[in-house]
Amino acid sequence: MRVVLACALLSLLSLSHACPKECSCNSNTKVVDCRGRGLYDIPRRLHPDTQELYLQDNRIRGLGSMAFREIPLVRILDLSNNSITTVSPTALLGLRTLQRLSLAYNSLRELDKRLLGPIRSLSHLDLSHNSLWGLPGAIGDSLRNLSHLGLAHNKLTRLDRSLLEVLTQLESITLRSNPWRCDCQLIGLKLWLETYLFKGGVVDEVLCSQPEEMKGTDLQKVPYQLFHTCMTTSYHYLFANIHHLENERLLRGHTHGNHAHPSIHAVHVPMAIGEGFGGGGGGGGGLPECEPKQRHRPVNLRHAIATVIITGVVCGIVFLMMLAAAVYGCAYAAIMAKYQRELKKNEELAAAKGAVHAKADEKEPLENAIA
Repeated sequence: MRVVLACALLSLLSLSHACPKECSCNSNTKVVDCRGRGLYDIPRRLHPDTQELYLQDNRIRGLGSMAFREIPLVRILDLSNNSITTVSPTALLGLRTLQRLSLAYNSLRELDKRLLGPIRSLSHLDLSHNSLWGLPGAIGDSLRNLSHLGLAHNKLTRLDRSLLEVLTQLESITLRSNPWRCDCQLIGLKLWLETYLFKGGVVDEVLCSQPEEMKGTDLQKVPYQLFHTCMTTSYHYLFANIHHLENERLLRGHTHGNHAHPSIHAVHVPMAIGEGFGGGGGGGGGLPECEPKQRHRPVNLRHAIATVIITGVVCGIVFLMMLAAAVYGCAYAAIMAKYQRELKKNEELAAAKGAVHAKADEKEPLENAIA
């Protein structure tokens, strides 16, 4: 009797983790393929050893809290080409080994900063082909190991530079087909791109959509002179430029001048960010994002203070030089005026002496004639 109960229990346990009827499973590779099955929700009873889950080309509309708690060991998760509009901040909770995530070709408008918080191993993140307006700056702490980031075909008008600077392992990024507004808010992205390309990074293109006179212009080819107007309203350009020059100096010091990238302005991404997710019909992938929030950056503050001090010293030196020139000019003018007065006085004395001698000469012949 006990043997029968044990067998029944084991059979129930095996059935509880059987392959969902909507999917096909490979127990050897631990891959679950649920592509194009018309699913409206995440399938249940997934085996806990699942390492790859493909859910693209379905009709999933949202991801609830701990939606993947049954598969904590999953490494690849592809949700591209669905109808996802909302994602719970805790939807990916427990997926500490996740390496590739694709949410491309969905309808996401924002991304909660807590979504990727528990994940530290993410290397590929595809957020392309959504309706994202921005990325929360705090999300950068979860992307320190990211090597590929897809943000193409969204509604980004700017991108927080502090977020990008955290991505020290980034190898390629796609930014094309976004309505970039090339104004003072985008100078940080321009400077970051130059440093990123100098280090060998790969980017497709950033074409300006606004203002109208810059429409279609590559941000990398926009001259810095056009950003000088930013100085009339803020010091962001100055501080960003100082930070950029310092980074460039450090990079040149580390590379000893041996690295030169001739194709900085003509770089393309050789492989779509979405490749390697099992070949779903949606192509690349993308996650939602929120409006970026500027983070506190004490290093830039120190640079700003140093810049103000240096500017004050330079202005003080210029003022002293101008004051010295003015004193010299006044002294020179006073000396010349005194010289002219003395010269005129000497001329008058000489003229008076000449008149006296002339009168004396006139009297002498007259006296001789009388004698």
